[in-house]
Amino acid sequence: MAMTITEFRARKSSGKKLALLTSYDAPTARALEAAEIDAILIGDSVGTNVLGYDSVTQVTVNDIVHHARAVARGAPDTLLIADLPFLSFQASDSQALHNSRRIIQRGQVQAVKLEGGRAVENRVRTIVAAGVPVMGHLGLTPQSVHQLGGFKAQARDYNTARALLDDALALEAAGAFAIVIEAIPHELGKLVTERLSIPTIGIGAGPDCDGEIQVLHDIAGWNLDFLPRHSKRFGDSAKATTYIAEQYIEAVRQKDFPTISNSVRMPQDIIARLDSN
Repeated sequence: MAMTITEFRARKSSGKKLALLTSYDAPTARALEAAEIDAILIGDSVGTNVLGYDSVTQVTVNDIVHHARAVARGAPDTLLIADLPFLSFQASDSQALHNSRRIIQRGQVQAVKLEGGRAVENRVRTIVAAGVPVMGHLGLTPQSVHQLGGFKAQARDYNTARALLDDALALEAAGAFAIVIEAIPHELGKLVTERLSIPTIGIGAGPDCDGEIQVLHDIAGWNLDFLPRHSKRFGDSAKATTYIAEQYIEAVRQKDFPTISNSVRMPQDIIARLDSN
């Protein structure tokens, strides 16, 4: 059975860290569920990691729904959270609620995640009031990367750090069940974690958060030309896949594959009749 939102929140007081990863398809979701991951995020990072988009801002609600359904088929017994993509919730409370409903019902996930602090406080409150669990996201928010001046650490002085803490408290008061905090000083990550009664999920926020989330493609070595400072490669999936493909190509060219043992057999009398006509 999938972890419930109540169980997810209760992990903060248990002291047992929450481990989350992204997934965008059924095979990887199945593998993560087999590894007993706590929760899976169908992130808008699907755009840059799978769909070949230049930016996460190109991801649509339909993209999220499509990939969430695939993940749900691969990991039916895991807590699934999906991103509300760029401009799918900013216009109004009704827009935010409409797109949350689409993602929950059609994407078959249990919760949504949205970026922003006090500016989206009412959005969070509206979605939660409708019965949809909401995870917040503060710090480096990829949908606003141009406004932030690029992919760089956030909240590094008193004013911006104070603003982030106030945003976190506002999201908690609005009903968020957890908050992702990305690319902030580890001291601030520790302080926010101590001040909140809901779990903090870090990504480049230091070791003192209640949990951690990473992009699967980063830790698995799919992105060979780039690795964020906050990540770590735990394998070389891209190199392994290239090696597998090379072995297959060589076997085909050397006529070592396929063999008769890989083929369907036909009775010799049928072959004889075909050959005689």
